[in-house]
Amino acid sequence: MIAAGLLVLKHRPREESRKFVNVAVLEGDRIKIVDEAAAASITDCPALISSMIGFDTQEGADGTTSILVQLALSMRKHGRGGILLVVPPDSDAWRESIVQPINYAVNPPYTELADLVAGGRGDVDRHDWLETVARAVDAIAGLTAVDGATVMSNRYEVLAFGAKIGRRRGAPQVEQLVVTEPVEDSEAAWMHPGQLGGTRHLSAAQFVHDQPDATALVASQDGRFTIFAWSECDQAVHAHRVETLLL
Repeated sequence: MIAAGLLVLKHRPREESRKFVNVAVLEGDRIKIVDEAAAASITDCPALISSMIGFDTQEGADGTTSILVQLALSMRKHGRGGILLVVPPDSDAWRESIVQPINYAVNPPYTELADLVAGGRGDVDRHDWLETVARAVDAIAGLTAVDGATVMSNRYEVLAFGAKIGRRRGAPQVEQLVVTEPVEDSEAAWMHPGQLGGTRHLSAAQFVHDQPDATALVASQDGRFTIFAWSECDQAVHAHRVETLLL
């Protein structure tokens, strides 16, 4: 039971697994059944979506859930809403879509989580290591509660927070995106970003439109969670509604 009238059915994918994945969400008289085949049905589905849905890949060999999945869960948990922009490492192209100067540029980058992931558990006690990773994840997710976006490389190095997203000079304004939800009987819909959510959603969609190598994770205060990624097949920003997977 998550809240009054909100029930989540979970499943342990393997007997030895400590993790559970969502099977269905019952909210009032609405039932959403998670579609395991949703990731496979999207040709250029981000790996993050696959790791959220994938019943066989939810837990890594070292006992961790995908780091980005943990970040999404932590962002949603703090309840203040936020944006996490995940950008390619060793490139400053993302700065072209950020209003300068950046309120809180992190130089040198904050690398605690990156170092933990790169170094692995080694000889450290498994429980202690997982707790350390969880604290590092919560620290980064906490930054997303600050007004503006948090920018992190896909190696988990924090580059900035409190950053204001702006349209890249010379880039067109994003007018449409495709929206999907990984539940049965859900169909893709095309809409203006403003129809999906507020300023956060519009800003994140514009950022990914300008920076197609980036991914944007957006948590709403009402519990909704959307992942924005560029779709080569549709030649448009794809908004993946995934709150059903994070309850």
